[in-house]
Amino acid sequence: MAKKNSKIKITLVKSLIGSTEKQRRVAKALGLTKKDQTVEHENTPVIMGMVNAIPHLLKVAE
Repeated sequence: MAKKNSKIKITLVKSLIGSTEKQRRVAKALGLTKKDQTVEHENTPVIMGMVNAIPHLLKVAE
């Protein structure tokens, strides 16, 4: 399990053009709308599940 209150930075590295509707919804739920946009979230199982749904579109840094 992740450390308490640890944060991760998530960057959208590929465009959402050509992705499925489900993938677009996951990206929007993470707060990502544009290419090269970065957001910071708590490292929780819910967030990691969303990241694992679209790993080919994202870059994750701790």
